[in-house]
Amino acid sequence: MLTTNAPDPARSPSAAPATTPAPVGPAPAGPSTSAVHAGEARQKPGFSLTDPIFASSTYTFPDTQSIIDFIEQKQTREEYGRYGNPGERVVEDKIAALEGGDSAVLFSSGMAALVGLLMAHVNAGDEIVFFDECYHRSREFCRKHLTRFGVGFREVKTCDYAAMEAAITPRTKFLVSESPTNPHLSVVDIAAFADIGRRRGVLTLIDATLCTPYNLRPLTAGVDFVLHSATKYLGGHNDLLAGAVIGSTELMEPVRRLRGIMGGVNSPHNAYLLERGLKTLALRMERHNSNGLAVARFLERHPRIERVLYPGLESHPYHSIAARTMRGCGGLVTFFIKDADWRQTADVIDAVRIPRIGPSLGGVESLIEQPLVMSYWNYTPAERAAFRIPDNMIRMSCGIEDADDLIADLAQALDRT
Repeated sequence: MLTTNAPDPARSPSAAPATTPAPVGPAPAGPSTSAVHAGEARQKPGFSLTDPIFASSTYTFPDTQSIIDFIEQKQTREEYGRYGNPGERVVEDKIAALEGGDSAVLFSSGMAALVGLLMAHVNAGDEIVFFDECYHRSREFCRKHLTRFGVGFREVKTCDYAAMEAAITPRTKFLVSESPTNPHLSVVDIAAFADIGRRRGVLTLIDATLCTPYNLRPLTAGVDFVLHSATKYLGGHNDLLAGAVIGSTELMEPVRRLRGIMGGVNSPHNAYLLERGLKTLALRMERHNSNGLAVARFLERHPRIERVLYPGLESHPYHSIAARTMRGCGGLVTFFIKDADWRQTADVIDAVRIPRIGPSLGGVESLIEQPLVMSYWNYTPAERAAFRIPDNMIRMSCGIEDADDLIADLAQALDRT
């Protein structure tokens, strides 16, 4: 939501408040306008255009009565850094506005966001049902750690909605999926997914890291929670770690309270970097979308490529859903080298000149990796087969470089090897 043009006298330099006030008036806006202005006060401390960094762990009170007023009136201001930071609140309001949600809670990483959300809402005896292409660390947390506290865990085939509904029992508390999934890029029918949860009285969570609120807004389809690894597209510059969960005020309040206990907060400097990155989200996503599609189309025509996974391609099994529900398909492209073993696949990666070899995605720089080596090297062949990670798979995160340059670089790498 955007602020109005009304001045904010509390924002004068002589009376700089300890917190940034919430936006004071809704205004319809497109994604880029929201990315630039949502969540921010019109006038800021010191009359700064950008929100300042509040590098403080402690926030003071002028007298005892002000403490009592803060507690009894539930005033929106800071008390202690583990419970929030003024810059953090601006970022949370901006992300909530971009997603069309009531409330967002910022965490130190995407995994911290997932852990905080689930720990706030599940109890011993509850069960969680995952689609099986969700991030392997997310599933590992539930399978190896939540189960130690009596929380059940089930997996069903991704996009098999009948199987997901059949897996629901009276104990089921959450249905969880990504969309698109990583690295297989399956696209979930968000409305169908949300409908299952709504009819069966089960909370629903979509990890929307790969699509971002620019390409898809799951809350509008009835999903209860959206999760982001803000490290990726939201931050956009490969220079920070952060995570966020968005949902209704009622559902997010226990998440915020538990974060204050567990301490999975982000730093004031990271909040500043994330806010700065968010301002160009729409512009960057337009380039990520166009670069991803151009690279995917080039690879699909190349004789050395066995197949390409990218929802924007007509050959993708979920293309029709993506075309119907998404503005674009992002910059992540997964492809397979024809008749290649793991070493021959690695040779292609080693021959590129523009993308850097590394994990993660969503930044302005293109990244490339071989999932077998980067994430599954210590897994057994049987485990890798279960995760559907073959030797000849490559995952490329297209940045915002010129598409022609990325394509020429891939061409020389494929031709050279």
